[in-house]
Amino acid sequence: MFEQINRIITVIDEAVWGLPLICLIMATGIFLTVRLGLLQIRHLGKAFRFMVKNEEDGEGEVTSFGALCTALSATIGTGNITGVATAIAAGGPGALFWMVVAAFFGMATKYAEGLLAIKYRTIDEEGHVLGGPFYYIENGMGKKWKWLAKIFAFFGACVGLFGIGTFTQVNSIASAVKDFFDPETSHVLFTAFGREYSAATVVTGLFLTLCVGLVVIGGIKRIAKVSEVVVPFMAILYVALGVIIIATNLPAVPGALVSIVKSAFTGSALAGGVMGTMVVAMQKGVARGIFSNESGLGSAPIAAAAAMTKEPARQGLVSMTGTFIDTIVICTMTGLSIVIAGTWLNPDLEGVEITMAAFQQALPFPAFVASFSLMLCLVFFAFTTILGWNYYGERCVEYLFNRKQAVVKGYRWLYILAVFIGPYMTVAVVWNIADIFNALMAFPNLIALLALSGVVVRESRDYFARLKQSK
Repeated sequence: MFEQINRIITVIDEAVWGLPLICLIMATGIFLTVRLGLLQIRHLGKAFRFMVKNEEDGEGEVTSFGALCTALSATIGTGNITGVATAIAAGGPGALFWMVVAAFFGMATKYAEGLLAIKYRTIDEEGHVLGGPFYYIENGMGKKWKWLAKIFAFFGACVGLFGIGTFTQVNSIASAVKDFFDPETSHVLFTAFGREYSAATVVTGLFLTLCVGLVVIGGIKRIAKVSEVVVPFMAILYVALGVIIIATNLPAVPGALVSIVKSAFTGSALAGGVMGTMVVAMQKGVARGIFSNESGLGSAPIAAAAAMTKEPARQGLVSMTGTFIDTIVICTMTGLSIVIAGTWLNPDLEGVEITMAAFQQALPFPAFVASFSLMLCLVFFAFTTILGWNYYGERCVEYLFNRKQAVVKGYRWLYILAVFIGPYMTVAVVWNIADIFNALMAFPNLIALLALSGVVVRESRDYFARLKQSK
């Protein structure tokens, strides 16, 4: 029965993440890049300056940096470690190339999302902010499109509950902790669904559920405070490990880069001897890239809407840096490490095990230290993603049910329950479910971005003209 369910989920995943959606995501990014005149290159330096310089008289619930850290907490997660590994294992090294390409154009997409989130957000008398795709669809495209906003909100709540927010993150944390503390599964507590579950898995699941519950009950302000501390720390630590791998394996880097670019267009022999094609590499690269940086999904603008700012374009620039940090920096570090070590070719390794093996081989440390370092990064990455997606999911539920707090609280407890059961789901099913909900969430948002692209261009021209005059 479970095998049949797995097959059905796989078929649905391949259908929704087929060429139509990949082309729509890439086309949206390319279209916005052209209309905005390569904004992601021309204004990247300005974007990074705004990232750490908060606006003094802006309205909102958290600082621009806090909103970015909340968004990054949701984006920098297992997609950067496990997702990159699964993409390269399935599509070859070329998948990394397409991840970076998608991220480059995705920066323009993320800019547009952040801009529209501020322009069309709502702030009530108590200072409570609600914004994101559902509001720029309803207020920007018109009331007649409210049905599309409702569809986005529904799938957004599902992504949080069944996709990026819970199962994939918890599953990866539990697997990493179990592989480190009990790699031979010597301490089995129980067996279910034909699988043995270690004490490390059970304890990790319980502890994680408790920690998530304590934070999410505090809402956006507590999530932002935790994210502002944890996100910079974990990103710097992971990038430092990646730099060490590249520096100590410098002779292998040119060959790895050639392999990545070459297989992006020619395909490569994948694990198990299956021949990869350019389409497979592109599909896996774009799918995992979007899973990682969420450009086009419409999730990040939900956090961006809470930023203390009065300039939509300014917040768009800050939001744009998230995609650069997440994919072009962190995912590239992971992918290079895997290709340099060659662990993606081992058919016995799955998911996080591929990255773990790469770090053990490529880092100039004892395997114990390398494994512990990666486990620590993965735990922090995934934990903050769980927090960020709880906020996204709750905001979607708020919109769907007209801010009824009883429903929001019910969703919050369901979310905590999903965290609790996450460790006991299989890796393949978890990632396929996440992919499906990602795709369904992306469609309404991409339609809105294309429909409102004229607004994005006008706002951008006006802002940069004023900025130039002020100098």
